[in-house]
Amino acid sequence: MYGRRIQMLNVESVVKSFDEKKVLHDVSFTAEKGEIIGLVGENGAGKSTLLHILATLQKPSNGKITLDGQSYQHETKEIRKKIGFVPQDIAIWEEFTVEENMKFFEKLSWKDKSVTQLKQLCVDMELDKWKEPVHILSGGMKRKLNLAISLIHDPEVLFLDEPTVGIDLKSRSEIGAYLQNLADTQDTLIIYTSHDMDEITTLCDRVLCLGEDPFYQDLLTKSGQEMIVF
Repeated sequence: MYGRRIQMLNVESVVKSFDEKKVLHDVSFTAEKGEIIGLVGENGAGKSTLLHILATLQKPSNGKITLDGQSYQHETKEIRKKIGFVPQDIAIWEEFTVEENMKFFEKLSWKDKSVTQLKQLCVDMELDKWKEPVHILSGGMKRKLNLAISLIHDPEVLFLDEPTVGIDLKSRSEIGAYLQNLADTQDTLIIYTSHDMDEITTLCDRVLCLGEDPFYQDLLTKSGQEMIVF
């Protein structure tokens, strides 16, 4: 699998500070197409901050990031066309049906999609409640819809902040299987945060560990997972 991969994302010496508090300390790594990378660490270690920087939602205090050779600093608009982001908080219209949500967000997307294509995207991730209002859906179904919306424009890179938190085991497994298939068949680069270490060690090719808490490092070492510590 690694033989066919091409370097896509390059993060060099990224630092992020809020006033006097430094949240990220000299983060550097590269990522390749088709990789699934887990991002772990204790609360406050900077996982969401790093993910938001990679998704162009925040700017680093220092450092350099490129995607396919394009600069985050100078080519932000072009980079955003290649990125999908799934926030931890579910960002969908509760009073709309699944269909209405997909149609609404398609209008805001970088790509035009037919209703048939939108519906198929939901079917592919086993979200079969096309005509149901969102407010009656299970947490797992809402998470799937959140993910489906982020994929409307066929992003090359997908960033997810706790995409399976608080949902049932079946939905968690289905989302994991869909992400694995996306990486394998579309060469999508996927980076996501999670506190579920079983999920991380099962799904991810390697792991970025933020912070000095030995708990995560010990678990990953015992699992044999490839790990980079910051």
